[in-house]
Amino acid sequence: MELEKEIEGKMTTCNSSFKIILGSSSLARRQILNEMGYEFTVVTADIDEKSIRRDKPEELVMALAEAKANAIIERLQIEGHVEEDAQATLLITADTVVVSHGMVREKPNNKEEAREFIKGYSGGHAAVIGSVVVSNLTTGIRKGAWEKAEVYFHEIPDEIIDSVIEEGSTLHVAGGLTLEHPLTSPFVEAVVGSIDTVWGLSKALTEKLIKDNLVAVK
Repeated sequence: MELEKEIEGKMTTCNSSFKIILGSSSLARRQILNEMGYEFTVVTADIDEKSIRRDKPEELVMALAEAKANAIIERLQIEGHVEEDAQATLLITADTVVVSHGMVREKPNNKEEAREFIKGYSGGHAAVIGSVVVSNLTTGIRKGAWEKAEVYFHEIPDEIIDSVIEEGSTLHVAGGLTLEHPLTSPFVEAVVGSIDTVWGLSKALTEKLIKDNLVAVK
């Protein structure tokens, strides 16, 4: 989609004092932001995520969300869409990784890696770490933080793993597994923490960062 079309028709929330841009192509994040009652436009970041590395997963998700924000802001400035006006424009970016057996799991590179990831969760547990960064394009103020959730799994049969992988969706999500998928959801034993964090965007954290950003302007 062309940038002009993405920006065109930018909507505001019921609170008309600010606008929102979601810097993500994730359908789950779009759904969560809709559930929160916000209207928004979507502008995606074109960055090489694999080139950004950090020692700790918490540092990694923050660095990636900030890199996405920087790339989008640069894109908007080049196209002349960042304007100084009284109405704040908030850019929301996020990133998620899964940690299993001490290893960081991002989006699988191929089906074989996706199978390795999911078999590693079977009968065990994984940590999901998600960041949210809210950048005020009008003032330059940026607020960010991360949250963690734990997911416990029953044993996942090989035939279920094969079916999920063949659908192809595993290659587009952190850790290679969508918990709400009808094939895999029966094998989720428990989630400790926010399910929104697992899906890619913590509602509570996002609300807090929006509020903190707007309060900082006053």
